Amino acid sequence: MHMIPGTSKDKKRKGDSKEGKSGKKSRTEHPQQNGATGQNLDTSRPSAVFQPSGGRSWTLSIALPGSIIANAKSHEQKTFLAGQIARALAVFCVDEVVVFDDEDMETRQRRPAIGENDYTAYSHPDHFLAHLLSYLETPPHLRKTLFPMHQNLRTAGTLPSLDMPHHLRANEWCEYREGITTASLADGSGTLVDVGLPGYLKLPDADVPPNTRVTVHLKDEGSKEAGAASPDTPRQDRGYYWGFNVRQCNNLTDVFTECPFDGGYDISFGTSERGRPLTDVLAEKSLADPRGLQHILVVFGGVAGLETAAKNDASCRQMGLLGEKVKELFDVWVNLLPGQGSRTIRTEEAVWLGLMGLRPFIELVGRSHELNS
Repeated sequence: MHMIPGTSKDKKRKGDSKEGKSGKKSRTEHPQQNGATGQNLDTSRPSAVFQPSGGRSWTLSIALPGSIIANAKSHEQKTFLAGQIARALAVFCVDEVVVFDDEDMETRQRRPAIGENDYTAYSHPDHFLAHLLSYLETPPHLRKTLFPMHQNLRTAGTLPSLDMPHHLRANEWCEYREGITTASLADGSGTLVDVGLPGYLKLPDADVPPNTRVTVHLKDEGSKEAGAASPDTPRQDRGYYWGFNVRQCNNLTDVFTECPFDGGYDISFGTSERGRPLTDVLAEKSLADPRGLQHILVVFGGVAGLETAAKNDASCRQMGLLGEKVKELFDVWVNLLPGQGSRTIRTEEAVWLGLMGLRPFIELVGRSHELNS
């Protein structure tokens, strides 16, 4: 079960197909297509559909500060920024996103307590970012129930769809689906769940509270019964990318100490303009053979970088990890784009750059697990 925070084309002109005075044909004239049939070729591109390639035990996580929302001025800009982050998470199959607080103590103490319906884009930017990311990750047919009307989400509907594998249409078949429980049956034989298909499915011998998000496993198409599954099951058993979990942390070190995986993260990348060039890092022998790596973490800083996040973290201060020493918190300290033309790279840009730059390493991790399976 998931935990959730709260112009039409112009018509061809009449003379387009006629020759001009020079005897040359107009640029808009097209030769007959598809041989003698006279039919136009269908040049539309079919939508890409995620194809699972076998169970996947390893995971990819990223962490970034909520203060990036505070740097955007208007509500629309803040919402759009969250949408950019969410699109990167979906495109690169990120399994977990951690939103941490990197503000100083004085700023935190000025914040009011968060009420259930409070607008938090300006007062608690980390909460606002986590709220929008959770909303966007949720399949559309579940949002109305799981996310009541809220000021944080008032323009979220304008953002591009993430269209992830678990955002299934009603006419699409998949052995797994995300659903929401409606009611337990009076005879105690199970719970009804809405998975976006006509009618309800039954979870036999399950008593789950109403309005709970669940992952279900369908045995065959047309079945009216399903089994409850862990949200990790589609990834672990079949290799589906099944969206991302959203986790909030009070500071940078909590990203590590509150890790949900047994044994923590196996390798962590900290990003900084003072780090080593990414190409040099990926060429090292220690990263050329990633066998045994299960959980990968990439951490991005805010406007002032991870150095400021460490300065505002009591645990980092206690350990003496201030200034450039913050790199000791990570296994790898990397510069994603040496020689950048702009003075700063925005965090939402760094997320795309980092995940694209690390793609070869991530694919190597995946291949190493396939060879060992």
